[in-house]
Amino acid sequence: MISQYTMSKSTDERGRIYLPKDVREKFGNQYRIVELPSHVALFPVDEDPIAGLRAAVGDAFRETKAADLKADAREAISREVREEAEARSQAGKE
Repeated sequence: MISQYTMSKSTDERGRIYLPKDVREKFGNQYRIVELPSHVALFPVDEDPIAGLRAAVGDAFRETKAADLKADAREAISREVREEAEARSQAGKE
């Protein structure tokens, strides 16, 4: 069963948001803030991201070294940035 936790929070005078203790205990204390077109989202960051990835995907990367995973991720990010820059360049020509 998938549970969903929905809450409303306001920032304090310094822009901070308080996460309840049960949320911090479940997801940890570190989060990546992702700005999307219509909202922002918080994604928990594992203390050991590679271990978290392996836990999430099971044995799919068991034989893959962390350095190889990082290199693949960097290549994918670079490719996405190049494609986005090219798309913006093409849009500017129209």
